[in-house]
Amino acid sequence: MYAIVQCGGKQFKVSPGEKIRVEKLDLDVGAMVELDALMFADDNGKVQIGKPLLDAKVDAKVLEHGKGDKVVVFHYAAKKNRRKKQGHRQPYTELEIVSDS
Repeated sequence: MYAIVQCGGKQFKVSPGEKIRVEKLDLDVGAMVELDALMFADDNGKVQIGKPLLDAKVDAKVLEHGKGDKVVVFHYAAKKNRRKKQGHRQPYTELEIVSDS
């Protein structure tokens, strides 16, 4: 069984027991969060599609907060002596999918 959930403007295909990284949420480690379900498919092949959301929610537990790998942004203008180097590390929250309800 799996569900398509929405969190932080992105959509994720999740199943119970999976871990996903989403945009940073302002929650404590160990807290529970309910994610909005867009689609739900059970083991029998029955699929429910929301318009736009379903009444069902997906429960997830906050495992940790962190920062992703560094991305280097380098701007260069030839013959203009213009160079700009900037780094970015996107903050994230790691969630473990507990159950579909």
